[in-house]
Amino acid sequence: MRKLKIGIVCPYGWDTPGGVQIHIKELTQWLIAKGHEVSVLAPVTTEDENIEPWVVSAGRPISIPYNGAVAKVIFGPLASSRVKQWISAGEFDLLHLHEPAIPSLSLLAGWAGDGPMVATFHAAANSQKVANAIGTMLDPLIERITAKIAVSETARDTLKDRFQTEAVVIPNGIDTSKFNGIGIRAEWALPNTIGFIGRFDEPRKGLSVLLEAIPKIVNEIPNLRILIAGPGDSADFSKEVPPQIRDRVTFLGRISELEKAQFFKSISLYIAPNTGGESFGIILAEAMAARSAIVASDLPAFKSLLEGGKSGEIFASQDSSALAHAVIALLKDEKRRDELAEAGLARSQIFDWNTVGEQILSVYEMSLVGNTKVNLASENRFWNRLRSND
Repeated sequence: MRKLKIGIVCPYGWDTPGGVQIHIKELTQWLIAKGHEVSVLAPVTTEDENIEPWVVSAGRPISIPYNGAVAKVIFGPLASSRVKQWISAGEFDLLHLHEPAIPSLSLLAGWAGDGPMVATFHAAANSQKVANAIGTMLDPLIERITAKIAVSETARDTLKDRFQTEAVVIPNGIDTSKFNGIGIRAEWALPNTIGFIGRFDEPRKGLSVLLEAIPKIVNEIPNLRILIAGPGDSADFSKEVPPQIRDRVTFLGRISELEKAQFFKSISLYIAPNTGGESFGIILAEAMAARSAIVASDLPAFKSLLEGGKSGEIFASQDSSALAHAVIALLKDEKRRDELAEAGLARSQIFDWNTVGEQILSVYEMSLVGNTKVNLASENRFWNRLRSND
């Protein structure tokens, strides 16, 4: 495939942690390593030397509630003008829009672009939430998009329910190599240590379910320890933790990529007690790549990612007793933990960027051929081809 000039649009604040931002960052790095020229347009809160040279700021985002969380986005006439200037200056072969179903940059770029456009849909939201977010603005735009990608069957179903359109399912990518050769961190690697990564102040991440389960687990596992990582103030976090278990819980705050790898390597179990709004689960895929045994709620996206329980233990969402039972059983069964960890490690390879990136490039290639719409028949042929290469 010839070298391309690709414009990628990120709808969410670039300097705010999130799965979409991580996906775009790592996709961009992979594409650049393959020799392509990439520019990413994104809302940026603080423009400093830490922003990658290929990121172009569209301005400061504002916060809006969306899909059980707070999204930092940018919209309006000024943002629209910056989108048009970026597209005009970039002279891109194609645009790759992420999450055009929310009022932010991707929606604006979809209206401003006039060449091949690929759109990736990440969200798993019910149709009413999507409709409330943008009304009918996206319906005509869907027809202008050359090819559509959904990161999971859950995201694909959301797209079908709201817009009656199809998409190729290509999962989020991860860099599996970053976990190679990483060892434990001694102060984290004590027996019976479980871990959680996420915003403690975002209810759908399910930390409250985990905290409610801890006393039940301690009755059977007296030396239980819990490591919590993620953004936020430690004083605010301390208020979330019941006093009777506070001495068992260590809040690490935001951790680096190296520390995240050490975190996964050090814990006995990774816990994903999320209660909804998840379409994939990048953190789970990374835990699998680090050979961490997982206990996750039975959200459809998580069940699919973990092969229905083959690559990780599944418990009933929002049921702290079920979570406690699963954790106790696995902490008492090292052989079962090892089996889950090995199965997860093998499963994680299908999410490696060398696989996922090539699939995305294939969509780019299809979109560029005559700039014709990728219809349902061609999408089905493409998806069958991807499955034959697994």
